[in-house]
Amino acid sequence: MKITLKDGSSKEYSQAMSVYDIALDISEGLARAACAGEIDGEVVDLRTIVDKDCQLNILTANDEAGLRTVRHTCSHVLAEAVKRLFPDAKITIGPSIDEGFYYDFDHAPFSREDLDNLEKEMKKIIKEGHKLERFTLPREEAIKFMEEKGEPYKVELIRDLPEGSEISFYDQGGFVDLCAGPHLMSTKGIKAFKLISSSMAYWRGDSNKAQLQRIYGTAFSKKEELAAYLEHLEDIKKRDHNKLGREMELFTTVDVIGQGLPLLLPKGTKMVMKLQRWIEDLEDKEWGYVRTKTPLMAKSDLYKISGHWDHYKEGMFVLGDEEVDKEVFALRPMTCPFQYYCYKNSQHSYRDLPIRYGETSTLFRNEDSGEMHGLTRVRQFTISEGHLIVRPDQMVEEFKGCIALAKHVMTTLGLQDDITWHLSKWDPDNKEKYIGEPEVWDETEGHIRQVLTELDIPFVEDVGEAAFYGPKVDINAKNVYGKEDTMITIQWDALLAEQFDMYYIDQNGEKVRPYIIHRTSLGCYERTLAWLIEKYAGKFPTWLCPEQVRILPISEKFADYAEKVRKELAANGIDVTVDGRSEKIGYKIRDARMNKLPYMLIVGANEEEQRLVSVRSRFAGDEGQKPLDEFIDQICKEIRTKEIRQELPEEEKK
Repeated sequence: MKITLKDGSSKEYSQAMSVYDIALDISEGLARAACAGEIDGEVVDLRTIVDKDCQLNILTANDEAGLRTVRHTCSHVLAEAVKRLFPDAKITIGPSIDEGFYYDFDHAPFSREDLDNLEKEMKKIIKEGHKLERFTLPREEAIKFMEEKGEPYKVELIRDLPEGSEISFYDQGGFVDLCAGPHLMSTKGIKAFKLISSSMAYWRGDSNKAQLQRIYGTAFSKKEELAAYLEHLEDIKKRDHNKLGREMELFTTVDVIGQGLPLLLPKGTKMVMKLQRWIEDLEDKEWGYVRTKTPLMAKSDLYKISGHWDHYKEGMFVLGDEEVDKEVFALRPMTCPFQYYCYKNSQHSYRDLPIRYGETSTLFRNEDSGEMHGLTRVRQFTISEGHLIVRPDQMVEEFKGCIALAKHVMTTLGLQDDITWHLSKWDPDNKEKYIGEPEVWDETEGHIRQVLTELDIPFVEDVGEAAFYGPKVDINAKNVYGKEDTMITIQWDALLAEQFDMYYIDQNGEKVRPYIIHRTSLGCYERTLAWLIEKYAGKFPTWLCPEQVRILPISEKFADYAEKVRKELAANGIDVTVDGRSEKIGYKIRDARMNKLPYMLIVGANEEEQRLVSVRSRFAGDEGQKPLDEFIDQICKEIRTKEIRQELPEEEKK
């Protein structure tokens, strides 16, 4: 057989050989570094037998798939360590993930001390250098095998596999785990690892199933790489909006109010107000939107017409019991049916379209308690919601306009490089989740695909992520921990106008169904605030800062001048305060820095005599004395243009 290697060279063998043996034949060094193989593009275990001509790539920890193999093996070592120290724990699954690995256990919560002890035990297992031996069993024998070991979760996984299957296991020195692989040849191949944290997780991600304990870890081929990653994690912790946002007094949560119901404090409220005013002015004055204000709740009748009662009721807060109460209400999870009735309030001609409705909408969704996190996943939130009622011939251009608006918003916020674009499609294998015929779905998905392609926007396609009434574009971003959330949505709806009997009069005097675009321009304000906190580590662009300037009089003698400066800044729309405390100026400067303020103005005798301010900024350090009017012009331009001023490295600041 002829084996073609990655560099184009080839090897010929007269008998079948394992991937590992081929690596060993190439060089002992390659065999020592090998983690997995790739045969004709498919990642395989090193133990895989090659018995025909193929393209073969030997994967090391320098390859993504190779590193995943290291991490997957490390998750098995973790499982063995848990069984050694906590024999009553039940093992479930332990995959590799983008940043490392995790393993879920049916056990009481693990403390940091537990994790430290598990790390010590894992090091013992690695030092013991057990080989990982793969073997298979017929399905029924595999079930019996795991039943005898007292591992009910593994039994459930095996029972889900088809009858007649051969079930794969790996044995590492007596510890056996159900797994398809691939794995390293020996536990000694793990060079550097760390257990990061533990948290609660549901079995198979279902809140109706058992609560498990998930241990997260990571592994690398070199200690230096692990050290760099741990340093990165420390930076992440500093940026985590759930921690930093509370420290900066932007928001808080209170148990007696409820999970997923954050309180925006004055500073956080100020930031959201700035975002909201900007978005409303942008939509209304530059993009042709008209504003509505609709109720926070409605009778169940409305949601039955829209289809939400059948397709989304579990995610709604329902007020009342249909079997008892004459009228049942629900807090709104969306604004679309309300705005449809704004449209239906009067008859419309084809000349009236498009009509672009915008509303700053407070919505309510009954998220699972395990999904709650800071400001990114909450039960009450506010979005920049909009619905465009358009003629079919206007749909493509209006959809492009919604994309252009979203791109403008992301660019202004400095987030354009942090987003990914998704075409969220229906799942034809689960038709009961959706309304409409397959032909409509295929056509609308095709239109969106063409729009994204024409605009040269790279995107991925996600099956099963569409709304029940239409496909959509989702603009997603990851938080500091790598979890992806949807920030902006633009949905193509060719179906709900029929259900609400919406129409316009065309040029022939006939009634015609419009199309509808459901969209956000910013998305959820709370989630955007969380994103901004993490993106900028609390050092926001000046225009967004709740406190843009702090005036620091050198002593109480200059309090009057400080107040005069404050009034002039405030009169120009600048958010400004005076630090009139009887503290040394060095202390006041340090405090302003700790609060991540864009500008501080130091005023004393010379500044008062010549109507100057001594400017210190977060961006450049000491910017020297400037005439007050010059500083006002400078900062007003920065705020007006929403400039994102770059911060110099510390060594370059004056």
